Amino acid sequence: MEKYKDEVEAADDFGRKVAALKQEISKVIVGQDEVVDAVLTSVFSNGHCLLVGVPGLAKTLLVNTISDALGLSFSRIQFTPDLMPSDIIGSEILDDQRNFKFVKGPVFANIILADEINRTPPKTQSALLEAMQERVVTAAGNRYPLQAPFFVLATQNPIEQEGTYPLPEAQLDRFMFNVWLDYPSFEEEVQIVKATTGGIIAEANQVLQADEILFFQDLVRKVPIPDGVVDYAVNLTSATRPNGANPPEVTKEFINWGAGPRASQYLVVGAKCHALMRGKYSPDREDVRAVATNVLRHRIVRNYKAEAEGITSEKIIEDLMQAAAAI
Repeated sequence: MEKYKDEVEAADDFGRKVAALKQEISKVIVGQDEVVDAVLTSVFSNGHCLLVGVPGLAKTLLVNTISDALGLSFSRIQFTPDLMPSDIIGSEILDDQRNFKFVKGPVFANIILADEINRTPPKTQSALLEAMQERVVTAAGNRYPLQAPFFVLATQNPIEQEGTYPLPEAQLDRFMFNVWLDYPSFEEEVQIVKATTGGIIAEANQVLQADEILFFQDLVRKVPIPDGVVDYAVNLTSATRPNGANPPEVTKEFINWGAGPRASQYLVVGAKCHALMRGKYSPDREDVRAVATNVLRHRIVRNYKAEAEGITSEKIIEDLMQAAAAI
Protein backbone atom coordinates (compact mmCIF):
# COMPACT_ATOMS: atom_id res chain seq x y z
CA MET A 1 0.00 0.00 0.00
CA GLU A 2 1.32 3.42 -0.96
CA LYS A 3 0.84 4.96 2.49
CA TYR A 4 3.92 3.12 3.81
CA LYS A 5 7.40 4.25 2.79
CA ASP A 6 8.89 0.83 3.49
CA GLU A 7 8.04 -2.61 4.90
CA VAL A 8 9.43 -1.77 8.35
CA GLU A 9 6.89 1.04 8.70
CA ALA A 10 4.17 -1.33 7.47
CA ALA A 11 5.24 -3.94 10.03
CA ASP A 12 5.08 -1.38 12.83
CA ASP A 13 1.58 -0.34 11.76
CA PHE A 14 0.54 -4.00 11.57
CA GLY A 15 1.44 -4.41 15.23
CA ARG A 16 -0.63 -1.34 16.13
CA LYS A 17 -3.60 -2.55 14.09
CA VAL A 18 -3.50 -5.99 15.74
CA ALA A 19 -3.43 -4.37 19.19
CA ALA A 20 -6.45 -2.22 18.21
CA LEU A 21 -8.23 -5.33 16.87
CA LYS A 22 -7.72 -7.18 20.15
CA GLN A 23 -8.96 -4.13 22.07
CA GLU A 24 -12.19 -4.02 20.05
CA ILE A 25 -12.74 -7.78 20.33
CA SER A 26 -12.22 -7.64 24.12
CA LYS A 27 -15.22 -5.30 24.37
CA VAL A 28 -17.43 -8.26 23.45
CA ILE A 29 -15.37 -11.37 24.22
CA VAL A 30 -14.18 -11.79 27.82
CA GLY A 31 -10.98 -13.83 28.16
CA GLN A 32 -10.12 -16.37 25.44
CA ASP A 33 -7.01 -14.29 24.66
CA GLU A 34 -5.06 -17.26 23.29
CA VAL A 35 -7.99 -18.29 21.09
CA VAL A 36 -8.40 -14.77 19.70
CA ASP A 37 -4.65 -14.63 19.07
CA ALA A 38 -4.75 -17.98 17.22
CA VAL A 39 -7.72 -16.96 15.04
CA LEU A 40 -6.09 -13.64 14.09
CA THR A 41 -2.84 -15.46 13.31
CA SER A 42 -4.81 -17.77 10.99
CA VAL A 43 -6.50 -14.83 9.26
CA PHE A 44 -3.27 -12.93 8.59
CA SER A 45 -1.49 -16.15 7.57
CA ASN A 46 -4.30 -16.81 5.05
CA GLY A 47 -5.16 -20.13 6.73
CA HIS A 48 -8.26 -21.80 8.16
CA CYS A 49 -8.98 -22.66 11.77
CA LEU A 50 -10.79 -25.53 13.54
CA LEU A 51 -12.20 -24.71 16.99
CA VAL A 52 -12.92 -27.60 19.33
CA GLY A 53 -14.92 -26.90 22.47
CA VAL A 54 -18.09 -27.71 24.36
CA PRO A 55 -21.27 -25.70 23.59
CA GLY A 56 -21.73 -22.30 25.17
CA LEU A 57 -18.16 -20.99 24.95
CA ALA A 58 -19.08 -18.12 22.56
CA LYS A 59 -17.52 -19.64 19.44
CA THR A 60 -20.15 -18.09 17.16
CA LEU A 61 -19.99 -14.74 18.94
CA LEU A 62 -16.21 -14.76 18.67
CA VAL A 63 -16.27 -15.27 14.90
CA ASN A 64 -19.02 -12.69 14.43
CA THR A 65 -17.10 -10.15 16.52
CA ILE A 66 -13.87 -10.73 14.61
CA SER A 67 -15.69 -10.31 11.28
CA ASP A 68 -17.15 -6.98 12.53
CA ALA A 69 -13.74 -5.73 13.66
CA LEU A 70 -12.18 -6.76 10.35
CA GLY A 71 -15.00 -5.24 8.29
CA LEU A 72 -15.68 -8.54 6.49
CA SER A 73 -18.88 -10.30 5.42
CA PHE A 74 -19.86 -13.26 7.60
CA SER A 75 -21.90 -16.43 6.98
CA ARG A 76 -22.85 -19.08 9.48
CA ILE A 77 -23.60 -22.58 8.19
CA GLN A 78 -25.16 -24.98 10.66
CA PHE A 79 -24.02 -28.45 9.64
CA THR A 80 -26.70 -31.12 10.09
CA PRO A 81 -27.08 -34.73 8.83
CA ASP A 82 -29.48 -33.63 6.07
CA LEU A 83 -27.36 -30.72 4.80
CA MET A 84 -26.65 -31.00 1.06
CA PRO A 85 -23.61 -29.66 -0.86
CA SER A 86 -25.92 -27.26 -2.74
CA ASP A 87 -26.95 -25.78 0.62
CA ILE A 88 -23.34 -24.63 1.00
CA ILE A 89 -22.15 -23.66 -2.47
CA GLY A 90 -25.49 -22.73 -4.09
CA SER A 91 -27.47 -24.13 -7.00
CA GLU A 92 -28.86 -23.31 -10.42
CA ILE A 93 -32.51 -22.29 -10.79
CA LEU A 94 -34.73 -21.30 -13.72
CA ASP A 95 -35.40 -17.56 -13.85
CA ASP A 96 -38.47 -15.83 -15.29
CA GLN A 97 -37.07 -16.16 -18.83
CA ARG A 98 -36.52 -19.90 -18.25
CA ASN A 99 -32.76 -19.50 -18.29
CA PHE A 100 -30.57 -21.20 -15.73
CA LYS A 101 -29.20 -18.81 -13.14
CA PHE A 102 -26.70 -19.65 -10.40
CA VAL A 103 -27.80 -18.58 -6.92
CA LYS A 104 -24.80 -18.29 -4.65
CA GLY A 105 -24.82 -20.14 -1.34
CA PRO A 106 -23.54 -18.97 2.05
CA VAL A 107 -19.95 -19.99 1.21
CA PHE A 108 -19.69 -16.75 -0.79
CA ALA A 109 -18.59 -14.60 2.16
CA ASN A 110 -15.24 -13.54 3.61
CA ILE A 111 -15.55 -15.42 6.90
CA ILE A 112 -17.44 -18.73 7.09
CA LEU A 113 -18.45 -20.28 10.39
CA ALA A 114 -18.96 -24.00 9.73
CA ASP A 115 -20.78 -24.85 12.95
CA GLU A 116 -20.47 -28.49 14.12
CA ILE A 117 -18.84 -29.54 10.86
CA ASN A 118 -18.63 -33.19 12.00
CA ARG A 119 -22.42 -33.53 12.08
CA THR A 120 -22.77 -33.76 8.31
CA PRO A 121 -21.81 -36.68 5.99
CA PRO A 122 -18.48 -36.67 4.11
CA LYS A 123 -20.14 -35.77 0.78
CA THR A 124 -21.25 -32.44 2.21
CA GLN A 125 -18.02 -31.92 4.15
CA SER A 126 -16.10 -32.28 0.89
CA ALA A 127 -18.13 -29.44 -0.67
CA LEU A 128 -16.22 -27.14 1.64
CA LEU A 129 -12.87 -28.77 0.81
CA GLU A 130 -12.52 -27.27 -2.68
CA ALA A 131 -13.48 -23.83 -1.37
CA MET A 132 -10.89 -24.05 1.41
CA GLN A 133 -8.04 -25.23 -0.80
CA GLU A 134 -8.70 -23.63 -4.19
CA ARG A 135 -10.76 -20.57 -3.14
CA VAL A 136 -13.28 -21.51 -5.87
CA VAL A 137 -16.44 -23.60 -6.02
CA THR A 138 -17.68 -25.71 -8.92
CA ALA A 139 -21.38 -25.96 -9.73
CA ALA A 140 -22.90 -27.48 -12.88
CA GLY A 141 -19.48 -27.54 -14.53
CA ASN A 142 -18.78 -23.86 -13.91
CA ARG A 143 -16.14 -22.49 -11.53
CA TYR A 144 -16.94 -19.49 -9.38
CA PRO A 145 -14.10 -17.68 -7.57
CA LEU A 146 -14.56 -16.72 -3.94
CA GLN A 147 -13.91 -13.16 -2.84
CA ALA A 148 -10.63 -12.61 -0.98
CA PRO A 149 -9.92 -12.62 1.88
CA PHE A 150 -11.59 -15.99 2.51
CA PHE A 151 -11.39 -17.75 5.85
CA VAL A 152 -13.17 -20.85 7.20
CA LEU A 153 -13.58 -21.32 10.92
CA ALA A 154 -15.14 -24.67 11.74
CA THR A 155 -16.32 -25.86 15.16
CA GLN A 156 -16.56 -29.32 16.64
CA ASN A 157 -18.12 -30.54 19.87
CA PRO A 158 -15.72 -33.04 21.50
CA ILE A 159 -18.19 -34.57 23.96
CA GLU A 160 -20.94 -35.77 21.62
CA GLN A 161 -20.01 -38.63 19.28
CA GLU A 162 -23.52 -39.92 18.50
CA GLY A 163 -24.44 -39.27 14.87
CA THR A 164 -21.16 -37.59 13.95
CA TYR A 165 -18.88 -38.06 10.96
CA PRO A 166 -15.25 -37.39 11.96
CA LEU A 167 -13.38 -35.24 9.47
CA PRO A 168 -11.03 -37.30 7.26
CA GLU A 169 -7.33 -36.58 7.68
CA ALA A 170 -7.16 -35.00 4.20
CA GLN A 171 -9.68 -32.36 5.22
CA LEU A 172 -8.22 -31.89 8.69
CA ASP A 173 -4.90 -31.12 7.00
CA ARG A 174 -6.52 -28.14 5.25
CA PHE A 175 -6.92 -26.39 8.59
CA MET A 176 -3.88 -24.40 9.62
CA PHE A 177 -4.77 -24.53 13.32
CA ASN A 178 -6.72 -26.84 15.60
CA VAL A 179 -7.55 -24.70 18.65
CA TRP A 180 -9.05 -26.04 21.88
CA LEU A 181 -11.40 -23.81 23.86
CA ASP A 182 -11.62 -24.26 27.61
CA TYR A 183 -14.08 -23.01 30.21
CA PRO A 184 -13.51 -19.46 31.48
CA SER A 185 -11.97 -18.83 34.87
CA PHE A 186 -14.22 -17.86 37.79
CA GLU A 187 -13.33 -14.16 37.42
CA GLU A 188 -13.91 -14.24 33.65
CA GLU A 189 -17.27 -15.97 34.08
CA VAL A 190 -18.33 -13.27 36.57
CA GLN A 191 -17.42 -10.63 33.97
CA ILE A 192 -19.34 -12.51 31.27
CA VAL A 193 -22.47 -12.75 33.40
CA LYS A 194 -22.35 -9.05 34.33
CA ALA A 195 -21.75 -7.99 30.71
CA THR A 196 -24.53 -10.13 29.22
CA THR A 197 -27.30 -9.68 31.79
CA GLY A 198 -27.39 -5.88 31.82
CA GLY A 199 -29.06 -3.41 29.50
CA ILE A 200 -26.00 -2.42 27.44
CA ILE A 201 -24.85 -4.64 24.57
CA ALA A 202 -21.20 -4.06 23.61
CA GLU A 203 -20.22 -3.95 19.95
CA ALA A 204 -16.85 -4.07 18.21
CA ASN A 205 -15.94 -1.23 15.86
CA GLN A 206 -14.33 -1.85 12.50
CA VAL A 207 -10.53 -1.53 12.56
CA LEU A 208 -9.42 -2.80 9.12
CA GLN A 209 -10.62 -2.84 5.52
CA ALA A 210 -10.48 -5.92 3.27
CA ASP A 211 -7.66 -4.46 1.13
CA GLU A 212 -5.58 -3.82 4.28
CA ILE A 213 -6.03 -7.45 5.35
CA LEU A 214 -4.84 -8.66 1.94
CA PHE A 215 -1.83 -6.30 2.17
CA PHE A 216 -0.90 -7.57 5.64
CA GLN A 217 -1.32 -11.20 4.52
CA ASP A 218 1.23 -10.48 1.79
CA LEU A 219 3.48 -8.66 4.27
CA VAL A 220 3.53 -11.70 6.58
CA ARG A 221 4.80 -13.88 3.71
CA LYS A 222 7.64 -11.40 3.05
CA VAL A 223 8.98 -11.51 6.62
CA PRO A 224 12.59 -12.80 6.49
CA ILE A 225 13.33 -15.94 8.48
CA PRO A 226 16.76 -17.41 9.38
CA ASP A 227 17.64 -20.76 7.83
CA GLY A 228 18.13 -22.20 11.32
CA VAL A 229 14.53 -21.43 12.23
CA VAL A 230 13.25 -23.07 9.03
CA ASP A 231 15.43 -26.11 9.81
CA TYR A 232 13.95 -26.23 13.31
CA ALA A 233 10.38 -26.17 11.93
CA VAL A 234 11.14 -28.95 9.43
CA ASN A 235 12.95 -30.99 12.09
CA LEU A 236 9.92 -30.65 14.36
CA THR A 237 7.59 -31.89 11.62
CA SER A 238 9.94 -34.73 10.68
CA ALA A 239 10.14 -35.78 14.31
CA THR A 240 6.41 -36.68 14.23
CA ARG A 241 6.98 -39.43 11.61
CA PRO A 242 7.62 -42.89 13.11
CA ASN A 243 8.88 -44.21 9.74
CA GLY A 244 11.24 -41.27 9.22
CA ALA A 245 14.99 -41.13 9.75
CA ASN A 246 15.92 -41.49 13.44
CA PRO A 247 12.52 -40.65 14.98
CA PRO A 248 12.55 -39.77 18.72
CA GLU A 249 11.55 -42.45 21.21
CA VAL A 250 8.24 -40.72 21.96
CA THR A 251 7.35 -40.91 18.26
CA LYS A 252 8.21 -44.60 17.91
CA GLU A 253 6.30 -45.40 21.09
CA PHE A 254 3.11 -43.34 20.74
CA ILE A 255 2.52 -42.17 17.12
CA ASN A 256 1.00 -44.16 14.28
CA TRP A 257 1.17 -41.47 11.63
CA GLY A 258 2.95 -38.11 11.51
CA ALA A 259 2.50 -34.71 9.90
CA GLY A 260 3.14 -33.91 6.23
CA PRO A 261 4.99 -31.00 4.58
CA ARG A 262 1.98 -28.70 4.96
CA ALA A 263 2.70 -28.69 8.71
CA SER A 264 6.20 -27.32 8.05
CA GLN A 265 4.74 -24.62 5.81
CA TYR A 266 2.21 -23.58 8.46
CA LEU A 267 4.84 -23.62 11.21
CA VAL A 268 6.97 -21.17 9.22
CA VAL A 269 4.12 -18.87 8.12
CA GLY A 270 2.53 -18.99 11.57
CA ALA A 271 5.88 -18.14 13.20
CA LYS A 272 6.30 -15.18 10.85
CA CYS A 273 2.84 -13.85 11.73
CA HIS A 274 3.34 -14.53 15.45
CA ALA A 275 6.57 -12.52 15.40
CA LEU A 276 5.11 -9.64 13.40
CA MET A 277 2.10 -9.38 15.72
CA ARG A 278 4.55 -8.84 18.59
CA GLY A 279 6.67 -6.17 16.98
CA LYS A 280 9.49 -8.46 15.82
CA TYR A 281 10.82 -8.20 12.27
CA SER A 282 11.95 -11.82 12.05
CA PRO A 283 10.79 -15.00 13.85
CA ASP A 284 12.93 -17.23 16.06
CA ARG A 285 12.43 -20.72 17.48
CA GLU A 286 10.17 -19.37 20.22
CA ASP A 287 7.69 -18.20 17.57
CA VAL A 288 7.71 -21.68 15.99
CA ARG A 289 7.08 -23.25 19.39
CA ALA A 290 4.27 -20.77 20.06
CA VAL A 291 2.24 -22.05 17.09
CA ALA A 292 3.43 -25.68 17.08
CA THR A 293 0.70 -27.21 19.25
CA ASN A 294 -2.14 -25.69 17.19
CA VAL A 295 -0.44 -26.71 13.92
CA LEU A 296 0.45 -30.29 14.89
CA ARG A 297 -2.42 -31.29 17.21
CA HIS A 298 -4.65 -32.60 14.40
CA ARG A 299 -1.82 -33.89 12.21
CA ILE A 300 -0.46 -36.64 14.42
CA VAL A 301 -2.37 -39.89 14.89
CA ARG A 302 -1.75 -41.50 18.27
CA ASN A 303 -1.57 -45.29 18.56
CA TYR A 304 -3.50 -47.52 20.95
CA LYS A 305 -0.74 -47.44 23.53
CA ALA A 306 -0.90 -43.64 23.77
CA GLU A 307 -4.68 -43.74 24.13
CA ALA A 308 -4.55 -46.52 26.72
CA GLU A 309 -1.97 -44.68 28.81
CA GLY A 310 -3.73 -41.33 28.48
CA ILE A 311 -0.85 -39.70 26.60
CA THR A 312 -2.32 -36.61 24.93
CA SER A 313 -1.28 -35.11 21.62
CA GLU A 314 -0.25 -31.97 23.51
CA LYS A 315 2.15 -33.95 25.73
CA ILE A 316 3.65 -35.69 22.69
CA ILE A 317 4.16 -32.34 20.90
CA GLU A 318 5.80 -30.87 24.00
CA ASP A 319 8.25 -33.79 24.10
CA LEU A 320 8.89 -33.47 20.36
CA MET A 321 9.74 -29.76 20.71
CA GLN A 322 12.37 -30.66 23.29
CA ALA A 323 13.74 -33.39 21.02
CA ALA A 324 13.86 -31.04 18.00
CA ALA A 325 15.62 -28.37 20.06
CA ALA A 326 18.48 -30.79 20.70
CA ILE A 327 19.07 -31.40 17.00
